[in-house]
Amino acid sequence: MTTSNLLPVIELSVGHDPKASVIWMHGLGADGNDFVPVVKELGLPEHLAVRFIFPHAPLRPVTINTGYMMRAWYDILGLDSIERKVDEAGIRTSQRAIEALIAKEEARGIAPEKLVLAGFSQGGAIALQTGLRYPKRLAGIVGLSTYLALAESLPSEAHPANRGIPIFLGHGKQDNVIPFTAGANSKERLTELGYRVQWHEYPMAHTVSMEEITDIGRWLAARIADDGSQ
Repeated sequence: MTTSNLLPVIELSVGHDPKASVIWMHGLGADGNDFVPVVKELGLPEHLAVRFIFPHAPLRPVTINTGYMMRAWYDILGLDSIERKVDEAGIRTSQRAIEALIAKEEARGIAPEKLVLAGFSQGGAIALQTGLRYPKRLAGIVGLSTYLALAESLPSEAHPANRGIPIFLGHGKQDNVIPFTAGANSKERLTELGYRVQWHEYPMAHTVSMEEITDIGRWLAARIADDGSQ
């Protein structure tokens, strides 16, 4: 993917001369603006200089919304088929688009081990899809109210570079869009495969809470600590 074909993004830097980056993917029907306000709520230490990148998913027809065009990382064929029948082609296309953004950050001087992939719902599925298969070690993956979209192919496609990658998974117990069981099943699958999963449950629906944002901020600070000890 050439520079001219990169996804459009919103960038927000915390601190001077960032040495770490977070690429954060929104959910179905939203756009990159969705999580921009969260940055100031994370409570990151002042000494950490971080570039936050919020890409806009492409516009595409979404089956569950009668083919209505909206921003989506891949098509959703039905809420009852989230863990079974998925738009594999769309998922892999979005994976390549995020890999291109990672490469751009590396060209800007951000080491892959200082880059975190984060996402909510569909965006979280793409964060997991990309990060677990990426050929260079990343700092971590944050998946919020999400699931493993192509779980069956992960054992054969997972890259050794990220076998030990720290993973933050958070899910609402009252989630009526991505069932809590879908998130819990994904956590169990990842754990069975030997991944380091930090699992968080929250009394909420398909959203994020201040408690979750605080937990994410603490986790992010540890992952991108300047001393590289985490």
